[in-house]
Amino acid sequence: MSSRTQQTIVDLTAVIIAVTNNEPRVLLVESEFVDSADATDNPIASLPNGTFDPEADESLESGLRSLVEEQTGLDLYYVEQLYTFGNRNRDRREIDGGPRVLSVAYIALAYEDAVDEPKAKWHDWYQFLPWEDWRLGQPAVITEHIEPALQEWIRDSQNSGSRRQRQERVNVTFGLRDTAEMDSVLCPERYELLYESGLATEAARDHRRSENKASAQSSNDIGTPLTSDHRRILATALGRLRGKLAYRPVVFELLPGEFTLLQLQRVVEALSGAELHKQNFRRLVNNANLVESIGRNSALGRGRPAELFRFRREVLGEKLTVGLSRPILRGIEK
Repeated sequence: MSSRTQQTIVDLTAVIIAVTNNEPRVLLVESEFVDSADATDNPIASLPNGTFDPEADESLESGLRSLVEEQTGLDLYYVEQLYTFGNRNRDRREIDGGPRVLSVAYIALAYEDAVDEPKAKWHDWYQFLPWEDWRLGQPAVITEHIEPALQEWIRDSQNSGSRRQRQERVNVTFGLRDTAEMDSVLCPERYELLYESGLATEAARDHRRSENKASAQSSNDIGTPLTSDHRRILATALGRLRGKLAYRPVVFELLPGEFTLLQLQRVVEALSGAELHKQNFRRLVNNANLVESIGRNSALGRGRPAELFRFRREVLGEKLTVGLSRPILRGIEK
């Protein structure tokens, strides 16, 4: 029987998201740990996180709010629990002989307010998951690095059954070959595939995969790594948000009380990673009865003033599901 003398640590982790100037942003802090396998002398960044204190914290969420305020100075508004992450050796403390670390992750939606803490800084979301941003068409990182490396990974399999399973996973997560489209919600599945195939820097760092030639050549080109498995948590959060676009109006938590339909479209595009057809999007918003005009126009910009709208919160009591369509990531048609 295995020894259970070591205590398990419950860690609280926050994925704090904003959309600024049409770009999705995430708040990171300088990590306490430096991962030697990253070949850098600089501390790697992490999501805001800290240990749950059952004596001091009234609940998991209150503990999260307290540690985020301490590390970033932000007072969170919209918070929801994301997932619990508990894989073995996912945390440097356990690798170094410490206790198992169980992380309860949360999503928080916010505005990009200035942060007073010097170790906290906002970053572009797609810096860490560049294969997820299709707003300008299929990302070059997929065709130039990911697709060739994954095909090599498939060929390296020892038997035909395994090769077939690998090909199916690639088809499901990154789209069928020659179709140039992906299901936007499968963000965690795509990251797991990149990790398992050795393309994610974290795989080599965690010593769970033998040294991979393709990984060594392209790891810097397929996204910036984060400490522990925080990039996995980030991918999971992105998949959750994209899925909720179809049934919950979370996008309005990232907008001011008054907004134009173009502002709404740009925020949806930022989260979904997909360019949307203007007229189709507006028809979808109108049919869902999500917004209503406030009877005034925006005076910003040099062009024609745009009509201002607000979110109809009454719709939450009118329908069981309130949202937009599930986005598909497609290349731009030529």
